[in-house]
Amino acid sequence: MIEDTPQGRVAFILEHTVLERPPHTPEIVLHLATEITPIWKLTEEALSEIGLPPPFWAFAWAGGQALARYLIDNPHEVASKRVIDFAAGSGIVAVAAMKAGAAQALAADIDIFCGAAVELNARANGVVLDFTGTDLLDAPAPAWAQVILAGDICYEKPLAERVMAWLTAARAAGARVLIGDPGRSYFPRVGLIKLAEYQVPTTRELEDMAVKKTAVWTLAD
Repeated sequence: MIEDTPQGRVAFILEHTVLERPPHTPEIVLHLATEITPIWKLTEEALSEIGLPPPFWAFAWAGGQALARYLIDNPHEVASKRVIDFAAGSGIVAVAAMKAGAAQALAADIDIFCGAAVELNARANGVVLDFTGTDLLDAPAPAWAQVILAGDICYEKPLAERVMAWLTAARAAGARVLIGDPGRSYFPRVGLIKLAEYQVPTTRELEDMAVKKTAVWTLAD
C-alpha cells in the first residue's frame, strides 16, 4: 500500500520510474515508467489494492509530446505569458512552456499523483511549475490564463465533449487554445486549425502502433 501523503507519492514515483528523455522532446527529462519499471502491467484491481489510480502521469503520451515539441520550436506562443497545462499528467507540456519562456505555468490534473510527478519533473528540468488538483471544468477557465494547453484529452466521449466545450468558452473569452492529439476517436473534426503535424514515437504497451501521427491544433475564431 502506498503511503497516502505527498511524501509517499513522491517516494512511489521515484521507486517505480526512471529519468528518461521522451523521444520527440529530448530537451526534456521526465520520471517515466519503462520496461524496467513496468507499472502499466498492473491490473486495475492490483492498482486499487495499493491505492494507485491508473498512472497516466508515468508516460509521455503522443499528444503531450507533440504539443511540447511545438512550444519548444515556437516559443512565441507562450513567451512571457501565463499558461495552463490542462490534464497535465507528467507535466511535460508545462515544462516545455516554461523552457519556451512562459511567465507562469499551472499544471492542472485531478489525479493527486500528478502533483508529485509534476513536482519531480519540474525539479529535474530546472523550472518552477504550479499545480492544482481542482477540476477546472467545474468553472470557467481562470481569467488570468492567456494560453491553455491540452494534450490527449479526447479518449472518452463524455470527457471530450465536456473539455471541448470548456476550451471553446475559454477561447471566446480571449485565451489562446492549443491542443495536441494523435487522432483519438472522440477528437472533433470541425472548428479547428492544424498548426503542425509530427510522427511521434510511442510504446506498443500503450498505443496501437509504435509511431503515431500526431497534430497540434488551435480553435478557430
